[in-house]
Amino acid sequence: MDLQQIKQTAQYALDCLKKYGADDAQCKVKCSTVDEINVDAGEFSLMRSTFDSSVTMKVIKNNKKGVIAINKTDAVSIDTAAKECVANADVSVEDDCLSVSDNQENEDFESGVAESDRDKLFERIREYLDDLKNEFPKVFVEQLIADYSHSTSVFANTNGVEFSYKTGYYSMGTMYSAHDGDKTTSFNSTGIDFTDVNERIMDKGSQRLMYRLCERELEAVPFEGKFTGKVIFAPSCLSDIVGTAIDSFTGDESIISATSPWIKNLGEKVASEKLTVSLIPIDDRVIGSERYTGEGYRSENCDIIKDGVLKNFTLSEYAARKTGQKRCPTSSGCMEVKAGSVSYEDMIKSIDKGLLVCRLSGGSPASNGDFSAVAKNSFLIENGKITKPVLETMISGNLDNMLKNVVEISKEVTEDGSCVFPWVTFDGVTVSGK
Repeated sequence: MDLQQIKQTAQYALDCLKKYGADDAQCKVKCSTVDEINVDAGEFSLMRSTFDSSVTMKVIKNNKKGVIAINKTDAVSIDTAAKECVANADVSVEDDCLSVSDNQENEDFESGVAESDRDKLFERIREYLDDLKNEFPKVFVEQLIADYSHSTSVFANTNGVEFSYKTGYYSMGTMYSAHDGDKTTSFNSTGIDFTDVNERIMDKGSQRLMYRLCERELEAVPFEGKFTGKVIFAPSCLSDIVGTAIDSFTGDESIISATSPWIKNLGEKVASEKLTVSLIPIDDRVIGSERYTGEGYRSENCDIIKDGVLKNFTLSEYAARKTGQKRCPTSSGCMEVKAGSVSYEDMIKSIDKGLLVCRLSGGSPASNGDFSAVAKNSFLIENGKITKPVLETMISGNLDNMLKNVVEISKEVTEDGSCVFPWVTFDGVTVSGK
C-alpha cells in the first residue's frame, strides 16, 4: 500500500472503533519490507525478501481499555478486530488515567534511504568477511545477518492526530568467537545500523577493537581472588549499566510503585557531575529511530541526567497521569552518554588494578539497584596495562552508587546507529573469581 492507502486504512479502523462504541481510540497501520542476507559458518546461506503489514488498535470506553493487533489490512478483518477490541474494553478494569494523545500539528516524516541496493550490500558483506579473515584470522563468524528494512507507518486517533513515517536503512549483526587449535572463546556479538553502503562495513563502530580483544581471549585464565575497585565498561555493554539504571530508576513501573531510589530526586544530583545521559531519537548519528511515540506524540530529544542532575523521568503519558509527573517526550531507547575528555588509553594507564568488561550476563537488578553478573569477554588491568583475559569472573555492586562513582569517561565514542556510548570507568565495583 502507498502512504495515502495506509492513511485511509487507519481512518477506516478509527471509524469502525467509533461505530462499535469507543469513546476514544487510536490506530497504527504499518507496512514493511525486508531484504535479508544470511551467512552461517562463514558461508552465504540465505537471501530473501519478506513483506509484512499490521494494524494495532486501542480503544477507551467508559474509562476501560481494549487493545488488539492483527496482520491483515482488509476491511472485513479490520471491522471484525475493531468489534473485538471494544468488547475487550467492556470486560477490562476501569482506570481514569487512560487517554489518547492530544491534538497536535500533524506531520509526515521521512528518514534514511528509500530503496535497497542489494547488490552493493552483498559486495560489502563479502568484503567484510574478507577483511575479517585477513585482519583477524582466529575469529570465526558463526552467523551474520544483514538486511535492508523499509517501513511506512501511520498513527491516527480520534482527537485528530495523524503522523506518518517512512524510513529505510541497513542493519548487520554478527555472532562470533575465536578459535586456535583446541582453544576457543565464549560467543560475543556486535551490531550496527547504517545508511551508506558505499563505506566499508568494518570501518563502522568499534568492531576492529572488539575482534582484536576476542583473539586475545584465547589465552584466558580463571580469575582468582576478590577485590573492590575500578572497572571499565566498553561501549558494547555500557547499556547494561547505564541503560539498566535509567530503566530501573526512572521508568513507569518504578515511579508508579514508588520503589525508585530517585523518586524524590527530580532536579537534584543523583550521579557524578561527569555523567550526562540523553535520549536522542532525533539525531544524525541515530538511524531509523522513532519520530512519534507509541502513544502518539511527536518525539523530541531529552536529557535524563545532565551533569549528574536528574532532569526527567522516562514516563509514558499513562504513567505521568498516574503519578502527577511529566511525560517523557520520547519512548525511544536511542541513548547517548556524553563523551569525556580523557583518552581510552589513558583511562587504562590510570588503573593499578581493575577489570575491563566487554560483555555482561545477568538478571535484572533489585529495586534498590543491587546487582550481580558474570563478566564475559573481560580482561585484567594491572599497573596501567591490559594484562590477561579472565574467566569465571563475577562483578557485583549497586547501580545507584556506581553512577555516583564515575571516575572517567573517554573522549572516544562508538556510534552503532542506535546509541552513542564512550568507555566509562566506575569505582566501588566488586570483582570475584574462584
